[in-house]
Amino acid sequence: MIWDSAALKEAVRSKIGEHKFIVVSNREPYIHRRTPNGIVCERPVSGMAVALDPVLQACGGIWVAHGSGEADREVVDERSRVAVPPGKYSYTLRRVWLTPEEEKGYYYGFANEALWPLCHIAFTQPVFRQADWETYRRVNEKFADAVLEEMNSDTGFVFIQDYHFALLPRILKQRRPELVVAQFWHIPWPNREAFRICPWGEEILDGLLGNDLLGFHIRNHCQNFLDTVDRGIEAKADYERFSVTRGGVETLVRPFPISIDFALIDRLANCQQTAGRAEELRAEHRLNYKKVGIGIDRMDYIKGIPERLSAVDRFFEKYPEYRGRFIFLQLGPGSRTEIQKYKEYDQTIQNLTAEINRKHGGSGWEPIILFRSHLPPQEVVAYYQLADLCLVSSLHDGMNLVAKEFVAARSDGEGVLVLSRFTGAARELEQAILVNPYATDELADALKTALEMPREEKSKRMERMRETVREYNIYRWAGKIITELNRRLV
Repeated sequence: MIWDSAALKEAVRSKIGEHKFIVVSNREPYIHRRTPNGIVCERPVSGMAVALDPVLQACGGIWVAHGSGEADREVVDERSRVAVPPGKYSYTLRRVWLTPEEEKGYYYGFANEALWPLCHIAFTQPVFRQADWETYRRVNEKFADAVLEEMNSDTGFVFIQDYHFALLPRILKQRRPELVVAQFWHIPWPNREAFRICPWGEEILDGLLGNDLLGFHIRNHCQNFLDTVDRGIEAKADYERFSVTRGGVETLVRPFPISIDFALIDRLANCQQTAGRAEELRAEHRLNYKKVGIGIDRMDYIKGIPERLSAVDRFFEKYPEYRGRFIFLQLGPGSRTEIQKYKEYDQTIQNLTAEINRKHGGSGWEPIILFRSHLPPQEVVAYYQLADLCLVSSLHDGMNLVAKEFVAARSDGEGVLVLSRFTGAARELEQAILVNPYATDELADALKTALEMPREEKSKRMERMRETVREYNIYRWAGKIITELNRRLV
C-alpha cells in the first residue's frame, strides 16, 4: 500500500471519527508578516512544520503553536485562531502568545541551550539555568491551557511535537486523564550517561511518560530512552514490548521515521516553471559547464557545515584538476542568532568560506558560493535539480529531510547523495555514499567519487532511494502513528 493524502483521510475518518485531533508545536506552520504591499502569509523555516502541514491539510483539526510573526495578531479572531492554508482553509491554527522574556527563557534558553546540545552529540556543552527551567515549565503550562480550551469538553487525540514540550503530556494527563496523548521527539535521544547531567532529568522523564505513545525516528533512540528511564527514575522499562510503566500506566515507545510529501516534491520537479528556474539559477551563478555540489541547511552547529567546507578545501588540494570546474553552493538561512554560540558559528562559516575562496579561487571563479536566505519550496527543488551532488554532513541528526527532498526532486535519475552516517536518514537511504563527516579526507574523496560515478550506477542508486522515499512518505508516518494511537482510545 502506498500511503497518500486520500489514504490518510480514510485512516483518520475510520480511527479518529468525531474525536478532536490537536497538534501542538512551538513553530507555527504559517506566519504573517507586514510588507509594503500589505500582510503576507509565509511558511517558516522548519522541517517539522513543512512535514506536518500536508498531514493537517489531509485530516483537518487544530494546530496549536507559538504566534511569532509580526502581523500574526492582526489576522486572528478573538480566540487567537486563523484558518490556514491561505485560500484553502483546511484546518485551524490556534496561536499562543509569549512575552519576549518567555521566549528567551523557554525557547532560546532551556530548549535550545540546554536540551538541544544535550540530545545532540556535537560536542557543544549544554547550559542549564534555573530561570530558564522555570520559564520552560510556565510556557508548557500556558500551552496546556490553550490545548484544553480547544479540546473543551470533547475527547480526542493530542499530538505533541518535539523537545519544547517535555512537560506538557503529564500536565494534560493530570487535568484530563481520558485524553489520548502522543509525542514525537524530532531530535535524537542521548545515551543515559549523557542525559545524567541534566539537573531536571527526573521531571523531564516523568513529563514524557505522561504520553500514551512516545515516538522517535529510529530504534536506537528508543533504546536510549528506555535505558535512561531504567536507570533514572522509578519505572519499569519493558525491552520486549518497548514500553515503560510508571504509576500503573504504560507508555509505548516506538520508532517512526519521519519523511516528506514525496508526491508534492515530485510534481514540483516535473513542472516547466521549476526547470526554467533551474536554468535561470545556473546562469545567475555562472554554473554552465561546471560540476555543482549543493548543501541546504539552517546555520546550526549540528549540520557540520565547517566540516563540509573543510572537505571542499581538501578536495581541491587533493584533486587540483577540478579547480575552475567545480562549485559548491551552501544555501540556507541563519538560525537562532540570539544565542551567542550560533552567532559565533555563523561567523566561522563566513570566515572559512572567504579563506577557501582566497586560497583556491581565481579568474572570476570561486569554489564556494554562500547564500544565506530562506528559499521557497519551488526554488529549493530548482537548486536540487541543477546539482550533480547533494552533501549532507550532519554531525548528529534525528532524521534530516534535506536528503529525502533531494531524492524526491531527482526524477531524472541524476544526482548523487553524499550522506552522513550520523543521520537517521542513513538507515533508510543505504544507496547514498555514506560518510563520516569528521573524516575530512574521506569526505573529500566521496566528493570525487560522486562526481565521477558512472551514469548507470547513479541512476540505479537514485531509483532505489526514490522507491524508499515514495513508499515511506509523510502520510505513512502519520497513518502509522494514528493507527497506534487509536488502540489507546476508549
